[in-house]
Amino acid sequence: MNKYLLNGLYGLLGMIMISAIAFKIVQPIKVLPRLQLAPAFNLIDQNGQQFISENLRGQFVIFTFTYTQCPEPCFEINETIQEVQSRLGEVQLEGIPVTFVTISIDPERDTPEALNKYALSLGANSDQWKFGTTTNQALLKTIIGSGFETYYEKKDDGSFSFDPTFILVDGWGIVRAEYRYATEVSSADRILRHLGVLADEVRNSKGTTKLAYEAAHLFLCYAP
Repeated sequence: MNKYLLNGLYGLLGMIMISAIAFKIVQPIKVLPRLQLAPAFNLIDQNGQQFISENLRGQFVIFTFTYTQCPEPCFEINETIQEVQSRLGEVQLEGIPVTFVTISIDPERDTPEALNKYALSLGANSDQWKFGTTTNQALLKTIIGSGFETYYEKKDDGSFSFDPTFILVDGWGIVRAEYRYATEVSSADRILRHLGVLADEVRNSKGTTKLAYEAAHLFLCYAP
């Protein structure tokens, strides 16, 4: 066997052993799984400004999908976001910003003006809670349907059938948790707890402890 390949294998095994030992020393460590990369996007927000995914790097982001004419369960989605927003002080975020992004699935009616009016009706702080969409229907379907794996479909009466969903993305643009009404009732408590888990990971992922966190991801000690 090529000696360089052999040395590489030894190095990999050594890293795994060190990670396992570090994990053993500092456990228990709870982590959220790294599910997938969140999709890149280029939207127009409620202020008529360009809003791109790169603007969110270094922040924790909670994505939701709805439309301004939506009846139930959209009220519950908004109420959950409002509760999380009002209770962020309960989580030790160490200065890490949290942003809420609501993407409209109805770009024909949800112009920036309509989104701004909707945001105002919810008392949303535009610096922290962004509403956006794109008139490119194919791109929107790619972002939401393929990228975030969230179903929606326009019905004959102009309303939409969709899965009410919350998606938590970390500062590296990686999806770390999904909360779907189709399978469970998402709660503000659970979202806040997961924000705390992510903040702990950012705060403690240094030196030996970083190896322990990587080991935790390897063995996936999931934080429910």
